[in-house]
Amino acid sequence: MLAGLILRTAFLQWHGLKSGLAGGLIGGGIFLLLYLLRAMGAGDVKLMAAVGCIAGAGSIIQIVTACALAGGVMAVVVMLYKKRAARTMRNVGELLKFRATHGTAIHPSMNIDNPESVRLPYAVAIAAGALYPLVASFAR
Repeated sequence: MLAGLILRTAFLQWHGLKSGLAGGLIGGGIFLLLYLLRAMGAGDVKLMAAVGCIAGAGSIIQIVTACALAGGVMAVVVMLYKKRAARTMRNVGELLKFRATHGTAIHPSMNIDNPESVRLPYAVAIAAGALYPLVASFAR
């Protein structure tokens, strides 16, 4: 985070610092909400905050969206590889019902604290999302 803010300040002066701080707060804040729901680890929150500090406020929503898409693709691949499609669909239905009745309360069994939960290396999805604006600029 500090390196991103220093670089943005060096190249873009105060505007770069403000944009980097805003990007870190937005990216880290979105992932902090997922952490509070126990859907994501704290390391992923810090990594997204660092990406936001580097990318700045102008790109962070696009990056978060690309991370979510990459994470979704990873989740489907893992689900199919582990032959858990039916169980995953039941869990999604149960989680949606739970959210409808309990709001943002932490689900008692479907969270990252459950040792039986399948975990994704979400840093890979964050890296893919962070690279998206660069790759998209070359495709134009």
